Amino acid sequence: MGPREWELRPVPAALARRYRAEGAWDDRTLGQFLDEALHEGAGRRFRIWSDAHPYAGTVDDVHQTARRVAGGLRDLGIVPGDVVAFQLPNWVEAAETFYACAMLGVVLVPIVHFYGPKEVAFILRQSGARALVQVARFGQRDYLADLGALRRDLPGLEHVIVVGGEAPVGYHRFADMASAAPVSGPEPVDPDHPALIGYTSGTTADPKGVVHTHRTIGFEVRQLGAHQDERQRATLTGAPVGHAIGMLAGLLVPLAVGWPIYLIDGWNPQTVLDAMVEEDIGAGNGSTYFFTSLLDAPGFGPEHLRRMPMISLGGSPIPDAVAERADALGISLTRAYGCTEHPSVTGSRHSDPVAQRIHTDGHPLAHVEIRTVDEDGRDTPVGQPGEILTRGPDRFAGYTDANLTAVAVDDEGWFRTGDVGVVDSDGCLTITDRVKDIIIRGGENVSAAEVEQLLAHMTGVAEVAVVAAPDERLGEHGCAFFRMQDGVHAPGLDEVRAHLERAGLARQKWPEELRVVDELPRTPSGKVQKFVLRDRLRSGG
Repeated sequence: MGPREWELRPVPAALARRYRAEGAWDDRTLGQFLDEALHEGAGRRFRIWSDAHPYAGTVDDVHQTARRVAGGLRDLGIVPGDVVAFQLPNWVEAAETFYACAMLGVVLVPIVHFYGPKEVAFILRQSGARALVQVARFGQRDYLADLGALRRDLPGLEHVIVVGGEAPVGYHRFADMASAAPVSGPEPVDPDHPALIGYTSGTTADPKGVVHTHRTIGFEVRQLGAHQDERQRATLTGAPVGHAIGMLAGLLVPLAVGWPIYLIDGWNPQTVLDAMVEEDIGAGNGSTYFFTSLLDAPGFGPEHLRRMPMISLGGSPIPDAVAERADALGISLTRAYGCTEHPSVTGSRHSDPVAQRIHTDGHPLAHVEIRTVDEDGRDTPVGQPGEILTRGPDRFAGYTDANLTAVAVDDEGWFRTGDVGVVDSDGCLTITDRVKDIIIRGGENVSAAEVEQLLAHMTGVAEVAVVAAPDERLGEHGCAFFRMQDGVHAPGLDEVRAHLERAGLARQKWPEELRVVDELPRTPSGKVQKFVLRDRLRSGG
């Protein structure tokens, strides 16, 4: 499978004409935008905090290496329209690879560095990746060993480029790629063609491939950049650049707004606090965990508080208590709503009233439209909950799986988010629940169905349901409800973790608590009522 085989659903022609007429879409490719922005920001600082692989340089240093890496990929026979994946932590090579692929006009597939062999194999097969840029080791994990066990089943993967270690026979060294003759500039490609695929866990057991074109991702970067308050300062990004949040906040938006780039490859609150003072920067944006972990760190003090006067949160539930705590500290907090398919749907501004900023997810952003509908697809009135439908210039073009696209996007360009929300009389949206059966742990989506499929294979399990449990630190974590066969004891947490580790599932997806029940709540048709289980956990049951 490759780009020419994906049955995408771009926006209807009338909407496309409107977006161009209103200036939401231009004809620049992602490579052209980045080449211009990297030139303009040449002298800005580019720094990465890492115990294993720190970096300090300039945007121009990264740009020049990216041009050579693009040349190295070209020498391997990679051409515009080919698919190239990378699985790297927040290291400088991740930025160099991202910028190189954009300039070469290939379809880029960022893979979150903590995804395990199961997810990686699926992504590489489904995306049709011809090349993979892979870290050799990170932490305790040997990525090359994992890949070696998979590669015989990935005939379409022609090239593997190794970062941070020696390349086995048949592989390439990133350092050699970075020594190639540079490309002169971005390759011309059709801006309506795919630019990148973000894989996200959602309602399906396997990750979903979300395809963005050059136009949709280009508008998203400009829109998010324009939404920043002019009083905001550069911040340290801890979200992985293999994820949409980290990619935007760490690699793209800073270039659009003229900020330096600061990344960290593992969120250590004390290291972050030290970095804030050393570089005179902010931190704590993104999911709730990044923010609260700094406030709760033993070293947090006035010198940090004055460097984070404004915080923007999204990507996971934001408890009112957290928003009110920020307000009590004198921190202006805003909330935002979006997803990989439609990255920026609503958001507040720091100039908005306090109650709106901290208790709603804000107004629709420029050129974005939202609706809430009932089970029959009828619009719900103001103040009444309904499933959220969205459309806009940054809405994705479709999934790599045409069946998923057909369900999620209609002929008028509306995307069914699977989330439930209420629009108030001021036009502000508040997310109230999710139709999608996902757990948002620290800003990362975890597919309950994927975990359930693996747990169901454990001895004696009659049925298992995995749902989101509230978590003060991470927003949510997984809780597994087991119904066991008669006479069989339920597994303990250690047994569950060992089973999922053997299955190759990423550690971040493992349940963190268990419940054993005699029966699971059901609808008349026999479906498990997961909202009942979630409510039970929220009420402390």
